Amino acid sequence: MDVVLAELVERGHGLVNRSVVEQVVPAWILQRACTTGELVRVLPEVFAAAHLLDEEGRRAYTSPLGRIGPDLGRRAVGAWIRERGALSHLTALDVWGLRAQLPGDLLHVSAPAGSGLRSWPGVRVHRRRHFSLTSPSVLVRQGLPVTTVERALVDSWPMLSPAERRTPMIRAVNDRLTTPERLRAALDGTTRVPGRAGLSTLLTRLAEGCRSPLEIWGHERVFTGPGMPSFQRQVRVRLGRRTVHLDLYAEPERVNIELDGATTHGDPRQREIDLRRDAQLAALGILVVRFAHRRLVREPETVRRETLAILASRRPR
Repeated sequence: MDVVLAELVERGHGLVNRSVVEQVVPAWILQRACTTGELVRVLPEVFAAAHLLDEEGRRAYTSPLGRIGPDLGRRAVGAWIRERGALSHLTALDVWGLRAQLPGDLLHVSAPAGSGLRSWPGVRVHRRRHFSLTSPSVLVRQGLPVTTVERALVDSWPMLSPAERRTPMIRAVNDRLTTPERLRAALDGTTRVPGRAGLSTLLTRLAEGCRSPLEIWGHERVFTGPGMPSFQRQVRVRLGRRTVHLDLYAEPERVNIELDGATTHGDPRQREIDLRRDAQLAALGILVVRFAHRRLVREPETVRRETLAILASRRPR
């Protein structure tokens, strides 16, 4: 490969744009590197060093873009769109750290209707009217233009299977990347969202304080209805130098219901932490009652009866 071209590829960490190359070397040098197989065109005007392409994936992936992996693929798309669009949908979720894309997954871009961008093998362009490429609609993250986390979550909802839809939403709220209120505003500002009813229900549960699939399940099937108090969710309590959050707190009875997820079962270290926390809360007069994932899911009626009995025993006679 030409020395100058090789230096440009190295500076681009394996990628180079035609417009950059032709500022310093003749066009035929770039063409020769492609002919000899040293560079591969992965997008219009964007080329990648051939050694970065997955040779084993030659048959699995229909486009060269799919063979360079999601990280390099996103950078290639960023070099291609050049202020004409922003990474969006599932690709934006990856940039926000909420759901990783795999090699060969379709990369997504949102662009104004008149941007001139068109879908390409490995990239889907979503053209939108009145789409702004400036803040607050588009932000820069990891050096790439990306739609807001709220926009990415709402856009991705219908693309995900029902089994995995809720996880990125819950994680985004737990990681304080967004709030249920901001997500609701993004949904209200979107006219067509397949599965809107399910998303709306999830946002309601998040606004009520549910912070895990198990808490949502318990809220809908166990801890509501006749006899159940209006539990406060995610109540902040100061224990020494740290602050803890109570899953479900009945203030008049001073009872805290904790729902232990399946991943905590059998973890001795987590068990020790929980016991220490429960003892500190007991010193404040708060009774902690824990229900394991297995019991909550398999014996919901039994858990419900036990909860009602515990609450009744804590009320003044």
